[in-house]
Amino acid sequence: MSVVRIVGGGAAGMAAAIASAGCGHEVHLYEKNEKPGKKLFITGKGRCNVTNACSMESLRQNVVTNPRFLYSSFAAFSNRDMMELLERAGCPLKVERGGRVFPVSDHSSDVIAALIRQMKELGVRVHLNSEVTAVCVSGGKCTGITVREWDSPGDVRKGNGGSVHGDRRTAARQTEAVFLSADAVIVATGGISYESTGSTGDGYRFAKECGHTVTRLRPSLVPVTAKEEDVKSLQGLSLKNVEIAVFDRGKELYREFGEMLFTHFGVSGPVILSASCFVGSTLRERPLSMEIDLKPALTDEQLDARILRDFSEFANRKFANALGKLYPAKLIPIMVSRSGIPPEKPVREITRQERKRLLDATKHFTVTLTGLRGFNEAIITQGGISVKEVSPATMESKKVRGLYFAGEVLDLDAVTGGFNLQIAWSTGWAAGSGIPWE
Repeated sequence: MSVVRIVGGGAAGMAAAIASAGCGHEVHLYEKNEKPGKKLFITGKGRCNVTNACSMESLRQNVVTNPRFLYSSFAAFSNRDMMELLERAGCPLKVERGGRVFPVSDHSSDVIAALIRQMKELGVRVHLNSEVTAVCVSGGKCTGITVREWDSPGDVRKGNGGSVHGDRRTAARQTEAVFLSADAVIVATGGISYESTGSTGDGYRFAKECGHTVTRLRPSLVPVTAKEEDVKSLQGLSLKNVEIAVFDRGKELYREFGEMLFTHFGVSGPVILSASCFVGSTLRERPLSMEIDLKPALTDEQLDARILRDFSEFANRKFANALGKLYPAKLIPIMVSRSGIPPEKPVREITRQERKRLLDATKHFTVTLTGLRGFNEAIITQGGISVKEVSPATMESKKVRGLYFAGEVLDLDAVTGGFNLQIAWSTGWAAGSGIPWE
């Protein structure tokens, strides 16, 4: 049996703890917050998009950075394995549009509670309000960690061999950092997005201090700013079943169908967040052009016929009052302006050329993208510990024996839809189950 110390109580850390304890190791998990799974709690707008129910090949195809690295970990612990684990732990799941998997209750707290139950049943010792300050290495081997904890824990809850220690609100003061030996240390500290959840980049510092390379860190799955004032005036308008295409000097960089949202600064929503993964590096250098197809299910000919039917029905109305069946009310003034057709013009007097301008504005609603929002609004961090320096089967460092990495701290990321959480589950599981007995 090995003594395993896990740094970080998020998705990857808890998966690693369950896997490692299931192999019979003595497992300690250290979380700087007052409870585990703080970032997990807010994912999926508080519903927690646990994973995606697609095929494993589709899972890999939705990974943006270093998908080949995940072959072993995805094969060893798949999306189905994760779903079964949660349901066995008392958290029933459901599959929604696009293969997105959520708890039936729509409460992320139920996912976290199920994981905590599993850890308790397996005897994992969870230390809350415990800040790991260093990962210790000697002679090319990881020897342990140093931890600073809070004195006077006000809440100790025990159950089935495991315990959860500490409550920041009743802690009197911090203790001095102490060294704790270990046979293996798993760093699962997350990235630097949503700093309020505890993702402050500690894992990158630990990795660098141990001789690892950390690639450039950038916000990803993040909203995008736009130039046009009429776009910003649409703040709060959500569009479903649209198609976006992003271009750099005429070259298409990204195309996707789905949902998007207009904001006071530009655009957001699932298709925009996913686009940020692919176009972010170029967007940091120069503005990009995006076209929104508001009616992607219709060809130009079909849309023109649809417009003609509406115009025939509302022949005696003014143009601005004849578009209610085509667009949401908030979008109508913008479409009138972009078409160049006078809003007061009777529908029966609209020419074929004017109708063509309305069609073009509908199929090619242009937006100039000017930049990305920051880490505080990013769902994930793009970049991280170089996977070239980590074993893909066990997540063990190739530079330091007994040191493992899992989750967002690695240079791995994917689009929205539950794929990033599956990366966390699979890499955490690989790290936890890859530790040999000492």
